[in-house]
Amino acid sequence: MTTSPKHRDFMSEPVGEKPVGSLAGIGEVLGKKLEERGFDKAYVVLGQFLVLKKDEDLFQEWLKDTCSANAKQSWDCFWCLQEWCDAFL
Repeated sequence: MTTSPKHRDFMSEPVGEKPVGSLAGIGEVLGKKLEERGFDKAYVVLGQFLVLKKDEDLFQEWLKDTCSANAKQSWDCFWCLQEWCDAFL
């Protein structure tokens, strides 16, 4: 599977204090919507991903409901977090 440069950048190191916009699939508009709802850092979205037990459908639905992400955006974000968990957890 081909990944975006943003995905590769996110995967290159621990999540630390990265902004939510550093997640693959999350651009400026979705990032702002997430920030307004308290999800200002990538690790906060990662926490939600883990609370949802890394379930693809639940996470994508949550992202759609929370910031109006479309199918591609929510898949890109899911896959980025899934791969990060596989590498670092």
